[in-house]
Amino acid sequence: MTDRSFNQPLGGNAMPRFGGPATMMRLPAASSPAGLDACFVGVPFDIGTSNRSGARFGPRQIRAESCLLRPYNMATRAAPFDSLQVADIGDVAINTFNLLDSLKIIEAAYDVIAASGACPLTMGGDHTIVLPILRALAKKHGPIGIVHIDAHADINDDMFGERYAHGTPFRRAIEEGLIAPKRMVQIGLRGTGYTAEDFDWPRSHGVRVVAAEECWYKSLAPLMDEVRESFGRGPVYITFDIDGLDPSCAPGTGTPEVGGLTTVQGLEIIRGCRGMDVIGGDLVEVAPPYDASGNTSLLAANLLYEMLCVLPGVNYRA
Repeated sequence: MTDRSFNQPLGGNAMPRFGGPATMMRLPAASSPAGLDACFVGVPFDIGTSNRSGARFGPRQIRAESCLLRPYNMATRAAPFDSLQVADIGDVAINTFNLLDSLKIIEAAYDVIAASGACPLTMGGDHTIVLPILRALAKKHGPIGIVHIDAHADINDDMFGERYAHGTPFRRAIEEGLIAPKRMVQIGLRGTGYTAEDFDWPRSHGVRVVAAEECWYKSLAPLMDEVRESFGRGPVYITFDIDGLDPSCAPGTGTPEVGGLTTVQGLEIIRGCRGMDVIGGDLVEVAPPYDASGNTSLLAANLLYEMLCVLPGVNYRA
């Protein structure tokens, strides 16, 4: 028998970083998740947004900025491409003109990914997309634990009378039994609201809510130690709305809120998921039209890479 060979990102010494394939980390492209341990996938969907649109361009710009990433994590010593077969499987072909049909299309695409055994790491897209993703994953795993980073709880009962939008997915997911609420934490919530229920509804269902003010001026490593212990065993999904971070470091988003998390705290949260049974993750709400520098998309690419680094089965070099 021969050792299994793993896909590698195209290095900057083999091809200048401004050239080469326009895939996540310039990894090989694949037409399906078959044979993969993890896959990057784009969902260019933003018809669930309530303020500034533009997240449909997120996957393309995140891929473009990801050319700066290298395969080895210098901080954590994670070497994901030593032990996982990873590729970019492209974008889900959503229906630009029909939100409900798009939800069905996304769910069907993730049914295929879940059946393959590959762990999906998703580039959004607005946060509406997490609902069909969780519907697909819960068919295989049952109720899922959630690490949710966001400025908003996204538990509205409706928006403009509609039950499906980027502000409603977690209420729907809890109602549908896709989430284990006592194994869910929401980190970074803040800003103004309409009623106290905006944050109290998830608390009333057993969700741990960590407001942004509780995170100011401190490391979040101790918080994640508590989260890991409280979650125990079982599947966990990471969902990261880029507006969970302060707009000073992530301006390219549709509903920015001041007083948010720092980039370092974002890294601490994801790195704190190491040791959990992470079955997937997403990075949503990147809207490149509002960030001419590309810094928001670069940050998003790094956070997705960090999610890859905490997946089960990743090698860590001594």
